[in-house]
Amino acid sequence: MPSAESQPDGALTFSTTHFGPVSRTTLSFQITPRLSGSFRYVGIRDWNLNIGCRPACVGTDAFETYYDRSFDLRFRVLDEGRYLPAVTIGLQDLAGTGLFAGEFVVATKNVAPNLKVTAGLGWGRLGTEGSIGAPFGQRPAVNIGRGGDFNPNQWFRGPAAPFGGVEWAVNDNWTVKAEYSSDAYIEEVGRRATFDRQSPFNFGVEYQNGPGMRLGAYVMHGSEVGLAAHFLFNPKERSTRGLNDGAPDPVIVRPSRTADPEAFDRGWVAQSGAAEILIGNLNRRLQDDGIEVDGIAYDGATAQVRVTNRRYDSEAQMAGRVARAMANVLPASIEKFEIVPVYNGMPSSRFIVQRGDLEGLEFAPGATAGMLSRIIVADAVGSVPGTLTIAEDRYPRFRWSLAPFLKTSLFDPDQPLRADLALRLAGSVEAAPGLVFSGSLTKTLVGNISDSRRLSNSVLPRVRTDGILYDQQGDFGIETLTGAWYFRPGKNLYGRVTAGYLESMFAGVSSEILWKPVDSPLALGVEINHVKQRDYDRGFGLRDYSVTTGHLSAYYTFGEGYLAQVDVGRYLAGDVGATLTLTREFENGWRVGAFATKTDVSAADFGEGSFDKGINLTIPLTWGTGTPSTQSFPMVLRPIQRDGGARLSVNGRLYESVRGVHADGLEDQWGRFWR
Repeated sequence: MPSAESQPDGALTFSTTHFGPVSRTTLSFQITPRLSGSFRYVGIRDWNLNIGCRPACVGTDAFETYYDRSFDLRFRVLDEGRYLPAVTIGLQDLAGTGLFAGEFVVATKNVAPNLKVTAGLGWGRLGTEGSIGAPFGQRPAVNIGRGGDFNPNQWFRGPAAPFGGVEWAVNDNWTVKAEYSSDAYIEEVGRRATFDRQSPFNFGVEYQNGPGMRLGAYVMHGSEVGLAAHFLFNPKERSTRGLNDGAPDPVIVRPSRTADPEAFDRGWVAQSGAAEILIGNLNRRLQDDGIEVDGIAYDGATAQVRVTNRRYDSEAQMAGRVARAMANVLPASIEKFEIVPVYNGMPSSRFIVQRGDLEGLEFAPGATAGMLSRIIVADAVGSVPGTLTIAEDRYPRFRWSLAPFLKTSLFDPDQPLRADLALRLAGSVEAAPGLVFSGSLTKTLVGNISDSRRLSNSVLPRVRTDGILYDQQGDFGIETLTGAWYFRPGKNLYGRVTAGYLESMFAGVSSEILWKPVDSPLALGVEINHVKQRDYDRGFGLRDYSVTTGHLSAYYTFGEGYLAQVDVGRYLAGDVGATLTLTREFENGWRVGAFATKTDVSAADFGEGSFDKGINLTIPLTWGTGTPSTQSFPMVLRPIQRDGGARLSVNGRLYESVRGVHADGLEDQWGRFWR
């Protein structure tokens, strides 16, 4: 049963619990200090064992183990005070099949340093044991249909029932608890007899040694034994508690102008070969930092250095390393540093640092905040001091990698978790500034994704639900093979054109223009694609299906790591609609978000789930290893993948490519400037 307590802000918890025939796997995220959300996957064994319909079972009765996916939301409306308890309102399974749907209001109070008491009132599933009546009217029946739709007319309607519990912390590690449950398990116990429920009382003991894991054992409903494991991750903290990285070079402070006036002589500006010498010296300083100097431009007082960051997930840390290198290499006459991050040969922004600020603040109290208040973030278009000199060996530049990766397939009722271990050979050639050719081949080594027998029953063009055929027939093949041009058509504007085999299922042309001022939280973009479906073997062949898709997109950063994105347009199956994505990003690169897409496809035509929705999770490699890296592991948790609301997957989309080097993205990680 729920309590009114909340996890620490930003906490991410993975739980797995089991009793009798019921297994639950839950991912919970504390979205804000008061609001939390959960995604739950439930499996109930012996689902049709006692209803006498085999072998003619249909629908949900066709499974010996029934699986169900659900989303929960909870909001803490009142904090615990000296006399008042904490109070939370919650919605359980608010957009699912309705089997686990319920609502609650619950209060929790610490009545002693080691004793807390919880009491609440539940509706829906949580109002089926010991009902006290229906204070807000009867609960209307709903047509679940394909599942996945909201049913707000049911919320807090129908019979309500009290529940409660008590929890005693024996010491720092051990806790015992008891509860009275208002969930009678009507479907599982009544109609299907999956277990024998003898009592509404549950008792448990839990052990926790440290903040990362809690284990529990329980006596459930007078007849079953339960086990649970909860794993807590705090994206605000690194698992290694720090970065395993070399110390930065100290800033070399220039002599005073009166002590060494010749050092400030600007005659070196006209020296032949000075640019190449400076590029070479900077590259030697930055080589161990994984930062490459693309070019340099200067006049007597200002120097602009264009760099590509290959190592740091924090652009603020990259800027700090480059600024130090410039202070240690450039002549004393240079008063102003301009650092221009380059993405695929495209200048993305310009950090302006006064050399005197760098020299004076390095060891000063409040150096981080002081530097942030002095640095200027500006557009990189149309501002070059002197003549830009490109590094002689910068183009063409070839890069390649060979690495294993894990591919997963989730929520197949026949087998909820499938996985393949595969190998990816990837390479790219930066032929000229902004011109990049890249590709990747993958080979499945071992796994069971292709064993799935669930072929598509979609009535829409099968732009995603035929994915199993690509796994079965294309275990070795071309993943991507593209040429891309990145360019700056004007101030605050960014452009991209990509052509070739864009993803595993589609080939064609993708074009994009983004408007994003460096100091604005708002960005607007337009993308147009014309693509054709690829053959299942992931070779060079194409199928008959083709489509023109495109979206108008708006992006907004609210501060404190909260971002919103709205995409409106036409999707791969030809349907038209919009996608809303809400994301929280943490200073160390963790990202947790949710998305939902509604198009003109009806729930009946969409199929199971009614509309596309899911959770995005990105874990930076740096967080786990403590070693600086630009790599991360993105995951998408969808209740089910259908064809409606499906969008093209193409590498190098502009907003995520440039946002990190703009003012809003830079401030989020500014604490690493001096590291």
